[in-house]
Amino acid sequence: MRSIMRSHALKLFLLLFLCVAVADCTKTPPADEANPAIRQSGPATSIDDAKAAIQRGDYATALKLLRPLADQGHAGAQTLLGALYLAGKGVPQDSAEAARWFRKSADQGNAQAQSALGTLYFAGQGVGQDNAEAEKWLRKAAEQDIAEAQLVLGNMYDIGKGVKQNDVEAAMWYRKAAEQGNSTAQTNLGVMYEHGRGVAQDYAEAVNWYRKAAEKGDAMGQAYLGTMYSQGRGVARDYAVAINWFRRAADQGDVHGQLNIGIAYEQGWGVAQNYSAAVIWYRKAADQSNATAQNNLGAMYNHGRGVAEDDAEAAKWYLKAADQGLAVAQNNLGNLYENGHGVALDLVEAAKWFRSAADQGWLNAQIDLGVLYTKGTGVPQDYVQAYKWFALAVSLASPSDVEIKNTAAKDRDIVSAKMSPAQIAEAQKLVDEWKPNP
Repeated sequence: MRSIMRSHALKLFLLLFLCVAVADCTKTPPADEANPAIRQSGPATSIDDAKAAIQRGDYATALKLLRPLADQGHAGAQTLLGALYLAGKGVPQDSAEAARWFRKSADQGNAQAQSALGTLYFAGQGVGQDNAEAEKWLRKAAEQDIAEAQLVLGNMYDIGKGVKQNDVEAAMWYRKAAEQGNSTAQTNLGVMYEHGRGVAQDYAEAVNWYRKAAEKGDAMGQAYLGTMYSQGRGVARDYAVAINWFRRAADQGDVHGQLNIGIAYEQGWGVAQNYSAAVIWYRKAADQSNATAQNNLGAMYNHGRGVAEDDAEAAKWYLKAADQGLAVAQNNLGNLYENGHGVALDLVEAAKWFRSAADQGWLNAQIDLGVLYTKGTGVPQDYVQAYKWFALAVSLASPSDVEIKNTAAKDRDIVSAKMSPAQIAEAQKLVDEWKPNP
């Protein structure tokens, strides 16, 4: 699981806008480190008055005060003016114009402007997407302790965009931003601890960072903290507490919170089991394109839980999730095509979806695909391929998958009785060479 850098374009910049509006927009290197050509002079009261005007929503006054200073080369005024253009406050939203003002200020060493300009390059907003430029400006700002820049730089290392992927570097930069109180960085650092990426896996420490973010109102942190409580990781399992955090996240429109409330209602975890309520919450998350929610909503229609049974509607939602690569949805859709439920019976289409799920290691799909190869339905009859998929399901089954493992082993033995030793050896070679294709 990768850490999340949510809306690293406009949303992050609106946060920057709020930051520079209420705090120090004139942060530059010390005089002995800065370029002597920096023009930071200007009436302090004018900048303060501009900030005050921004805080009360009087953008016309703010612009009137800022433009002359910006035109004279005042880095702080240029930064604020860029933020206004980026946010579309008092002027039409114009990312390119924002970037122009940020660059003027960044060239003078203004750390906030460097952070903004780097992130614009990272997102390709107002400038051509350029990872090298993004890394250059973000690093300048990050090394001056700008938390937003540290967050984005950490994300670049996290996903390997513009720099070589490096979990240790990602965790380091997330930590720097998190220790300054950046809630997104706190959530991302929690993810690193939860999954042992760049740091030793430590559920308690993950909970610690999720809680910090959650208490600041970070929706993702709230949802992830809820998950830790629901799974009993790093804290004692407590469904009631989990539901509380899921609701707080869901109330902000967070898709993970919505999904998990749906799961809680479907399973009766921390709340009375209520399929109708589960459908409501699954739909909220599904409408935000969450693949798991789309699959779960499809299953509710498939089985008539909380809604009237409707296989056509189930197929619609399974397809949405399957197109996003969710293996369980691909398997479910394959079953509908195999049986002609909600869709026209089509064994070729069934085989296609079973293969997509089987290639990811989905055990039921591997068995179903093996059956099709055994019978020669939807695919040419091929005992070698059938054996391969049955044997893979046996080898990949966990100790808790007893029924699946037994079924796959039985089917493997049945098809092996029809094969020559050479065919069995060929099939086993395919098993040994197989790798999941996520």
